Amino acid sequence: MSSSTPINRRALFRMGAGIGLGLAAAPLLSACGDGGTTAKAEAKSASLLPNTAVRNIGLAPDLQGTAAGVPQGFFRYPAKPLRATKGAPLKGAQPISATMETFSPPPPARGKNAAWQAIEKLLGGRVDITAVPADDYSTKFSTMVASDSLPDLFMYPESGGVDNKAAFLQATCADLTPYLAGDKVKDYPNLAAIPKAAWQSAIFGGKLYGIPIARTGTGGAGFYRHDLFAEAGVTSLDQITDLDRFVELCKELTRPKKDQYAIIAGATTMLAMSAGAPSSWRLDEKSGKFTLDLETPEYRKAVETARLLYKAGCYYPGTLQMSGAQKAQYTDMFKNGKGAYVYDGMPTYLAPGVGYVAAMKAIDKTYDPRPFVPVGKDAVAWMDNVKLENTHVKKASEERVAQILALADFAASPFGSQEYTLINYGVEGTDFTRDAKGNPALTKQGTQDVTVPWKFMASAVPAIFSADSEQGVRHVHDTFTKMIPMMVTDPVLQYSSPTWDSKGTGSLYTLKQDALKDIIAGRKPMSAYDQLIKDYLAKGGEKARGEFEEAVQKGKK
Repeated sequence: MSSSTPINRRALFRMGAGIGLGLAAAPLLSACGDGGTTAKAEAKSASLLPNTAVRNIGLAPDLQGTAAGVPQGFFRYPAKPLRATKGAPLKGAQPISATMETFSPPPPARGKNAAWQAIEKLLGGRVDITAVPADDYSTKFSTMVASDSLPDLFMYPESGGVDNKAAFLQATCADLTPYLAGDKVKDYPNLAAIPKAAWQSAIFGGKLYGIPIARTGTGGAGFYRHDLFAEAGVTSLDQITDLDRFVELCKELTRPKKDQYAIIAGATTMLAMSAGAPSSWRLDEKSGKFTLDLETPEYRKAVETARLLYKAGCYYPGTLQMSGAQKAQYTDMFKNGKGAYVYDGMPTYLAPGVGYVAAMKAIDKTYDPRPFVPVGKDAVAWMDNVKLENTHVKKASEERVAQILALADFAASPFGSQEYTLINYGVEGTDFTRDAKGNPALTKQGTQDVTVPWKFMASAVPAIFSADSEQGVRHVHDTFTKMIPMMVTDPVLQYSSPTWDSKGTGSLYTLKQDALKDIIAGRKPMSAYDQLIKDYLAKGGEKARGEFEEAVQKGKK
């Protein structure tokens, strides 16, 4: 992967921070040979969706969540974690194999891993997990598919994959509709807490095939230095009434003599949300017509604004071209005081030790990083963090599929449960101790034991928690309280396009981001934007539009 490869937005929402997130993808595989079922454009039927419900195991949050999707907030970890599953879910089951990606170093093997042993004891069965580094996962997935060696449960790669996903899933994976659709999901109450929008993304070929690793709906709009904004007279983001005012502010925040610039790496996503642009497509409900984000005046305005900011010298030199593999470098630059704004995903904000709150407090206590909220009267929030990915169950008997779903239900146990504690902190006394406030603090062994990627088997919306900063929890909760109501529905979640499924976050995304960087940096004129639209549509965008519109018409019949 070259240094100019763009940063995939979803990569920024992964758990953890300070990790190099290279996104080199294996080539798309041809699914199931020439005889594979042809994927079809379709409306995703609501009848396939599980009837979701808020999961309550008896813990009282410090900050309430909402039915609309604002997560619960906790200032302290429960002193006595409660069970979220019953009995031994895997009692009598043969060992289950699972392959997941990881953003951590390889975990200790079962025999040297107290947390792994305790989890299997609670499950009542054996789980053989292969943890694959995120940068290598696409290649590993391709190898497993080509060699017909997929495990019982596996995560679909975030990039790469197969070129006919619906056919691959139909040929290889268990249809989960009979187990999870409607009220059937009640047998798996932790999976039932996964939001419907995430389940929508697991429908392919008219069937429910995936188990979502759910996230918070929106990944946020990056982070800013509130202390620097305040020095420039902006004590509330509400004072930034439009993008022109944001440009003025950025010019004030750019101080080359202090080696300090307004923006680190990029801001186009935040600018696009502030302008009111869609994240990928806009659907006119009345006509059923789809408009590409690049075709909208709002997205063009965002790109023009980014170009203006770059020309004014507001970007830290050299950071616009940084790749995903350099994420640790450019986020560390922000943490060390080199910029006033950085685009990154919300999960990184409160990450223990290395997140923005903890790391910047250790560097300089006057630094006040806070989540950014899109600004201006036309601002929207993108529904771009509904899930990290889906996991899938390999075809098996009904009994076997039910056992694997029981494992996924265990993995999706909510914050504060015994299951969640074991997965995230391990065994008390061995993997973690309690600090003065009663919050878990990982031991040296614990930092290794908990890297087994159980949490990537399935997940409901994560709660907001920090052992370091009550104020940080409040900032995140307040941001979601503002952004969740601003979210615009993503039509891609409601309708299926085979072309979009295979190219939307792959080749088309790369084409778009590479061209935008050239335009924003001034290496190409703004007129190249129109050529980008033509190229994008010619290389799959127009075909995807037609399939989406066909799906809308099918849904009306």
